[in-house]
Amino acid sequence: MKTTHPTVFNDAQLYLLDVFSDIKTDKELLDIKKLISDYYAKKLDTELDDMWQSGELDQKRLDEINEVDLHSWLEEQC
Repeated sequence: MKTTHPTVFNDAQLYLLDVFSDIKTDKELLDIKKLISDYYAKKLDTELDDMWQSGELDQKRLDEINEVDLHSWLEEQC
């Protein structure tokens, strides 16, 4: 028999649940999704810029990545 455990939310999850409870329209939901998407896109850009500056990422590595089937690679990682 599977034992169930209560879900414990962290502070960020609780905050987002509270914010999301006030969403009334599809437009508001889309706006929130865009904000979250923009946040992670900016975070990724910053990380990639840092990797480029440190030499961890360069054109040679980008060319190598370009040759990889990322869908297959991701499936292998899971």
